[in-house]
Amino acid sequence: MRLTIFDISIGGVIGTGLFLGTATALMEGGPVGLLLGYAFMGTMCYCVMISVGEMITLLPVAGGHIKLAERFVDPSFSFAMGWNCWYCWTVRRYIALSAATTLIDYWNPGVNNAVWITVCLVVAVGINLFGVGTYGEMEFIFASIKVVTITGLLILGIVLDLGGGPSHDRIGFRYWKNPGPFVQFDGIAGAKGRFLGFVRVLIQAAFSFIGTEVVTMAAAEMKNPRYAMPRAIRTVYIRILLFYIGGVFVIGLLVPSDNPLLSLDSSNASSSPFVIAINRAGIRYLPSILNAVILTSAWSASSSDLYLSSRGLYGLATTGNAPKCFLRTSRSGLPYVAVIFCSLFSLLSYMVVNTSSGVVFTWFADMTATTGLLAWFCIGVTYVRFYQGLLVQGYDRKHLPYASRLQPYAAWWVIASSLATLLFSGWQVFLKANWSNMTFMTTYLPVMLFPVLYAAAKFLMRVPLVGLSEMDFKSEAEDIDAERCV
Repeated sequence: MRLTIFDISIGGVIGTGLFLGTATALMEGGPVGLLLGYAFMGTMCYCVMISVGEMITLLPVAGGHIKLAERFVDPSFSFAMGWNCWYCWTVRRYIALSAATTLIDYWNPGVNNAVWITVCLVVAVGINLFGVGTYGEMEFIFASIKVVTITGLLILGIVLDLGGGPSHDRIGFRYWKNPGPFVQFDGIAGAKGRFLGFVRVLIQAAFSFIGTEVVTMAAAEMKNPRYAMPRAIRTVYIRILLFYIGGVFVIGLLVPSDNPLLSLDSSNASSSPFVIAINRAGIRYLPSILNAVILTSAWSASSSDLYLSSRGLYGLATTGNAPKCFLRTSRSGLPYVAVIFCSLFSLLSYMVVNTSSGVVFTWFADMTATTGLLAWFCIGVTYVRFYQGLLVQGYDRKHLPYASRLQPYAAWWVIASSLATLLFSGWQVFLKANWSNMTFMTTYLPVMLFPVLYAAAKFLMRVPLVGLSEMDFKSEAEDIDAERCV
């Protein structure tokens, strides 16, 4: 299980956000704006992981950060957080399916997208209905493919930039000079236009990083989680620097921000920035092979998000926050009712039949970024309460299985930066003559629904905040000394 968790923690970092979503980020922010945006979001991701990691290694409870919110904040907060996370995992599945159709259009642009959606749905649902064993094996294969692919792309990108391609064109930092390091968003001149472009990159970067924290959901099923989980958490910064910061740096070197193929709103947006770069270098056959590999990433994301949403719904049902019918399982323990119910929402992916798959990808990416940032905000709040509870009850953090010297400042950074990013998530709709009902709804609807969910649950449950002196740090922590001796 330790190997599986390590694979999930690595493979979960790499997905359609890096392979395909960076196209929009480069087009709207420029190469330097892209790099700064991903670096900014990378600091948030790392702080989220060390925050939830410190809590989950002490208390490896089933339900992960959602259950911890109930223990250290209150049940109403956990209720709102749980449904927000379920919504996030459900919407991310639409992104994977729309990304898959965008990629398949590279080879067969004339085929109706409904065909490819159906094929992808059958694969994702089939993997989940065969049970956790099949899911784990497939995720191991998918994660291995993604890690090998991004590593190879980084090496190839450096070689191409230094003139090692068929054309022997030494690119260097050419595109940082022309069309420039930043993009003047919507033609707005000066620092204002560059800043607004940078903010748009943050939303796309958030979509790419969201989901890294779900590895903690499996802590209760791990063997010796207090040893295995810190190992995965301590390597998060390496994966952020190598895969994401390294990846967007290479993309910014190889593809100019004004390349028309970067626009996912266009009918010919059928490849990732990496594929665009390889095509520009004149390497034959490799673009098709790479697009096929990226397609497996979309399948992996679709299968993984269905697994997470169905298990999340099952978990909500176990705590009484969802109908009890979702508790029904097969003899092997498969929550088939939850899997089937969550699969039905995938039918919304057929929206790409009448709309460009790239446009639908952008809509769902914004929704995922917003709900994911809300989840990060909740993790930050939960950790601050956890930290305060430890102080009040006289616990020494030096004796915890895992503790970071950056706390509690890292948690406060997550709270402040996620709120600021959420505030500006859909700012472009407020520009003159730029209003979009769909953009406003996909970015701000989850932000408006979260306090409504919390207030409604608070009114119905009538349960106060958990007192700092009443927080339970002992349940699920009794065997901590025994594990240290293993």
